[in-house]
Amino acid sequence: MTTSRAAAKAPRASYVCDACGHQPPKWVGKCPECGEWGSIIESTVSAPLVSGRVVSSRMPSEPARPIAQISAAPARAVPTGVGELDRVLGGGLVPGAVVLLAGEPGVGKSTLLLDVAQQWAAGAGTPSLVVSGEESVSQVRLRAERLGALHDHLYLAAENDLGTVIGHLDAVKPGLLVLDSVQTVSAPGTEGVPGGVTQVRAVTAALVSIAKERGIATVLVGHVTKDGQVAGPRVLEHLVDVVLHFEGDKHSSLRLVRGVKNRFGAADEVGCFEMHEGGITSLPDPSGLFLTRYLEPVPGTCVTVAMEGRRALVTEVQALIGAEVQGSPRRTVSGLDGARLAMVLAVLERRTKQLKLSNREVFAATVGGIRLTEPSADLAMALAVASGGLDLAMPPTLVAIGEVGLTGEIRRVGAVGRRLAEAARLGFRVALVPPGCGPEETNGVPKSMQVVEVGDLRSALQSAAKAAAAHGSR
Repeated sequence: MTTSRAAAKAPRASYVCDACGHQPPKWVGKCPECGEWGSIIESTVSAPLVSGRVVSSRMPSEPARPIAQISAAPARAVPTGVGELDRVLGGGLVPGAVVLLAGEPGVGKSTLLLDVAQQWAAGAGTPSLVVSGEESVSQVRLRAERLGALHDHLYLAAENDLGTVIGHLDAVKPGLLVLDSVQTVSAPGTEGVPGGVTQVRAVTAALVSIAKERGIATVLVGHVTKDGQVAGPRVLEHLVDVVLHFEGDKHSSLRLVRGVKNRFGAADEVGCFEMHEGGITSLPDPSGLFLTRYLEPVPGTCVTVAMEGRRALVTEVQALIGAEVQGSPRRTVSGLDGARLAMVLAVLERRTKQLKLSNREVFAATVGGIRLTEPSADLAMALAVASGGLDLAMPPTLVAIGEVGLTGEIRRVGAVGRRLAEAARLGFRVALVPPGCGPEETNGVPKSMQVVEVGDLRSALQSAAKAAAAHGSR
C-alpha cells in the first residue's frame, strides 16, 4: 500500500512548448502545434491521485453574502486623466483591475502609459509606480522630461525579477502599477526563459493575485506577434480584466487604442490619439484627420462614415485607375481590405456595364492612416472607383454608406442614424444610404440633409451623378 502511494506521488516527466504552451506526450524537435523548432522543454510535475478520494471542504476566508448587501464602491472606476483612454476603459481604471496593453514596438505604448502614470500621481491621491524591464530609469526620466511628466508621486524602477517588483510594491504602496513589459520579467523558481509561455503565465498570475488583494490598478504592457496578436499564451488574455490593442502606422501621427475585452465596460470602444514631438494627446474629435479639403471637386474620391466602436468617423476613400496593362493588373490598397476591393471591382464591371476594369490597374487608399474593414465602406469604395474611371467628380457634400452585394444590391448596415448625424455635423448635405433607412433610423438628422435611398449600384451611380450636376449648376 505504501509502495503504491509513493508511486502515485512520484514525479513524472512531461513536456511543454515554450512558445505556445502545447503539451506533447513526448519530446519532439518541432512543436506540432505552432511549428517552432527546439521549443519543447521538459518539466517535472507530480502525478495526480486518481484513487477516487473526495476533496475535503475548508472554511472560507469570507462567507458568501446576498448580492444586495455587497458594496460596489471599491470597484468604481477612477479616471486616469487621459480622456480617450478613459473612454475605452469605461470611465477609468478600476482598483484591483489588470489591463493588458499590447502593440507593435515603437507605436507609443510607453509614452502613453508614462502620461497616464503622471496624471494618476497628480490627481488620484495615491502614488503611481512605473517598472521598466526594457529601459533604465535614466532613459525613462529623459522621456518624462520631454513629455512634462514629472511628479513627486510618480516612482520609477528598472527591474526584471518578479520578487523585486513585489518589493517595490511593498515600499511604494502605489495605486497604479505600470509594468513595461510583462515579457521581460521572470518569476524565480519557474522554468523557462523570460518571455516564454511558462514564465509569462506565472508572472501574470502572480501580479493579478496581488492586484486583487491590494486593490492596485495594474497595466501590463505586452508584445505582439508579426500577425498583430498578443504574444504569449491565450490564457494570458483570460487572466486579465481588460485587453487593449494600441494600433498605428509609424509614418502617421494617428494612434488608436482599441478595446478587445473589458469586464467593466463596452468591449468595442476606440480611443483616438495623435503622436507629436511633445508626446501624445487625445483626439476627442478626430474626423478632420481623415478628410482632404479640395478647392474644386476631384474625380476618384468619395466620403463614407465608418464606425470604430461606438464612434462615427467621417472618412475619405480615394481611388486611382491606371492605364491598361497586359497580363494581370495590380490591385493595391492602403487602409482597405484588398479582398473587398476585388469583389467591388468585379461587381462594378459586371453590373454597371459602364466600366472596364479587368485589364486596368486600380489603387485605393484611405486618408489619414485609418483602416476600414467593415462592409459599410463598400459603396464609397465603388463610387470612388467609378468616379475615377468615368472622370466624374463626386460633390464634396456627399457621403455614401452601404454594403455592396454580389448582385449589385446595396445592403443595410448598422448605426445609420449615428453615422448621418456625424456627417451632418461636419457639413455634408447629401447621403446615399441602403433601402429601409426609415425615419426611426434618421431621427435626429437635420432636415437640411437630403437622405437618398439607393437599391443597387446602378441607381447609386445615377443619384451621385444627379448630385454632382446639381452641385455644378450652383
